[in-house]
Amino acid sequence: MVFAFTNNPPVLAIMSYSSKLAAESCVTSLDAFVQLADYSLMDTLNADPDASDDGHDHRARQVFSGHFVPVTPTPLPEPEYVTHSSTFFKELGLGDELALDEKFRQVFSGDLSATQAPMRQVGWATGYALSIYGTEYTQQCPFGTGNAYGDGRAISVFEGIINGQRWEMQLKGGGRTPYCRGGDGRAVLRSSVREFLAQDYMHALGVPTSRSLTLYVSKTETVTRPWYSQDSHFTDPDIMVDNPAAITTRVAPSFLRVGQLELFARRVRRHAHPTALEELRMIVAYLIAREYKRDINQNLAFTEQLLVLAKLFRQRLTSLVANWLRVGYCQGNFNSDNCAAGGFTLDYGPFGFCEIFDPAFQPWTGGGQHFSFFNQPAAAEANYHMFWKSVRPLLAEDTEALEQFDQVRHDFAEVMQAQMQQMWAAKLGLTEFHPTLFKQLVQLMTDSEVDYTLFFRELSHIPDDVSALKKSFYVKTSPQLDAQWQSWLKGWRDLVSNAGNLAEVSAKMKQINPKYTWREWLIVPAYQQAMQGDYTLVKELQAVFSHPYDEQSPAVEDKYYRLKPKAFFNAGGVSHYSCSS
Repeated sequence: MVFAFTNNPPVLAIMSYSSKLAAESCVTSLDAFVQLADYSLMDTLNADPDASDDGHDHRARQVFSGHFVPVTPTPLPEPEYVTHSSTFFKELGLGDELALDEKFRQVFSGDLSATQAPMRQVGWATGYALSIYGTEYTQQCPFGTGNAYGDGRAISVFEGIINGQRWEMQLKGGGRTPYCRGGDGRAVLRSSVREFLAQDYMHALGVPTSRSLTLYVSKTETVTRPWYSQDSHFTDPDIMVDNPAAITTRVAPSFLRVGQLELFARRVRRHAHPTALEELRMIVAYLIAREYKRDINQNLAFTEQLLVLAKLFRQRLTSLVANWLRVGYCQGNFNSDNCAAGGFTLDYGPFGFCEIFDPAFQPWTGGGQHFSFFNQPAAAEANYHMFWKSVRPLLAEDTEALEQFDQVRHDFAEVMQAQMQQMWAAKLGLTEFHPTLFKQLVQLMTDSEVDYTLFFRELSHIPDDVSALKKSFYVKTSPQLDAQWQSWLKGWRDLVSNAGNLAEVSAKMKQINPKYTWREWLIVPAYQQAMQGDYTLVKELQAVFSHPYDEQSPAVEDKYYRLKPKAFFNAGGVSHYSCSS
């Protein structure tokens, strides 16, 4: 199901679409899989004119024009199967045995020589620009120009139409590209396990996201990364660790980002080359075709399509961020290059889920408060501003359309606030948002150091006494604080009673407030064991995360529905971590 917070009318829409994606047939071999290939990006957009013909383009360099660089991935030596998403395989009509197929494993661990037409033996990487909170940066590019910033280790290798939906498949950790900025182009098993599980989990939560397909690890190749020593409480990594190299395949309708639009808009402003404006127009038109084709009438004039695009992206982005806060997710580094122009969650790098409630929660040591939990709406607005700024040149000659376009941008904060209020009302089982009640709740949650997920799940039972909520508290409360809780509960229950039958309200709340959340201290053992070749915990977590709203077995509840042990408070690599991966 997908939880969509909308503004007209302001209701929570729950849409089940799994039946629509039901497979018509089951693909069990690579030979059958490749027949699904259809490469619209490489066939529609411009390749870098300086790129090599064979895709062996693995050194860091500047890319001055074009929408993509053809590049071959670097295969993992001796790849071993770790896991795959059975749920997603089923949606795509792929048989589970395909993940174990030797040729399929070869391709999705980076060796495209195993494939055949119509699938191609060359993938592609894309460039994008970087802005942070509306400030443009170029120094992250080794040339100081911004012309070498982009997919440094993410290589798309497949695009095709499956069950009427276009999907792009991208190898994370697939080796160097021209955008590698001196890096090795690899991902480690630790970060690959985290991204794989997180994408599966977010989808099960009903939050729009890129999807996980497969995860393979090399039995012989390792890469060295900074990380935390055992029982470290340092802010930053204090040791260097050898990690198995891995490749996870992530899938989305496209991997177009706001940062990509920015790149082409900057080239227009700089008059970087004669076709800069046309390349900007092409990438925006392509975005509409890839991500908004079903919602935007292709017969409209292009300027009208851009106005509809602006409203749709605003709706998707505000709804997405409201969902993030609903489930306790913090993106950690929500730059414009980590903001999917299709309005879904992308790039699971320094992300985390809030356990002890804190509006300033931020798992990434380099993130700062500006990317913290409750500041994500502001980060989203900054990214939307860069989207607006990038598309605006295409409307420069239409004064009336430009005014309407600017108004859509102007109204972002109001729309975002409406989405947030609607989400908080839904979490509380209410039909409308009550500011005073919510403000009191935030203070009580802070004073009691509640576990964010446990608290809202226990509240979903609609208790009449604070004692029922205390299993979610990390501190012992005083009689005075208990009295404040009791007063708040009475006021809240009165409002809930007006919202409808309590049993029905409770059931709805339990579909808004998950029972099982991501707890880093339970993820760490999974990737540590995986590094030793034991994938049991990875698969156990997949199973738990696939039904986050459901009551599960007593054994699962005892293990996964509990407070964070004190030993993991302020623990490096658990409560906080660098984005080294």
